[in-house]
Amino acid sequence: MANILILGGTTEAATLAWRLASKPGVRAITSLAGRTRQPVTVPGEMRIGGFGGVERLKDYLCLEGIDLLVDATHPFAARISKQAAEACNGAGVPRLMLVRPAWERQDGDSWIEVDSMEAAARALPEQGARVFLTVGRQELEPFGARPDLWFLVRLIEAPKEPLPFPRHELIRERGPFALEDEAQLLARRGIDFLVTKNAGGQASAAKIQAARSRGLPVVMVRRPRLPLGDATADVDGAMAWISARLAQ
Repeated sequence: MANILILGGTTEAATLAWRLASKPGVRAITSLAGRTRQPVTVPGEMRIGGFGGVERLKDYLCLEGIDLLVDATHPFAARISKQAAEACNGAGVPRLMLVRPAWERQDGDSWIEVDSMEAAARALPEQGARVFLTVGRQELEPFGARPDLWFLVRLIEAPKEPLPFPRHELIRERGPFALEDEAQLLARRGIDFLVTKNAGGQASAAKIQAARSRGLPVVMVRRPRLPLGDATADVDGAMAWISARLAQ
């Protein structure tokens, strides 16, 4: 029996768990950080909550007899990816990063690319702009420095604390989102700017397409740098890597 740990929380991670469920001789464990109170259920074993740092993750790999680790976390989960790299190096566990391709600028896009949420907040114009903010509930605090703006905030779950800016509307929705719906949302709310992270993938790409069609500027936060190591852009590539490793 081969023990495979999937660091999850993405569509790709869930798809990989489903694919591994039908692979003989494999025990798949999907680990979720626990930030979403109602995570999507996947086959195999599920583990909820962080590991508590590099050493505890390394201990877990050894205690569970993990043979392979697939880091299929969000492209912006740089901290856990760094910890996974260090823990796997220490425990001698082969590691693969399953990272969806980033969005690419296309004709008609008006992107302002920045490296942080603080820079994104500074890049927005002064006074009165209506901003569609789609960066997740963990990244809202820097925009509290912009009380001069109105924000439309979309989250999967309601935040535990009040939002850090006085003028806003909160909507709770989970993707994927249709292009027509995103275009109508921008129009109805009179949005002037979109702020988002370059997460890539199809589930939330429609907002980028809708902004392009309406000629709206997008403040695009670049991805953080990920650790070096084996990487693939899709689940097929991950399955091929796993099969090759198990055959060795």
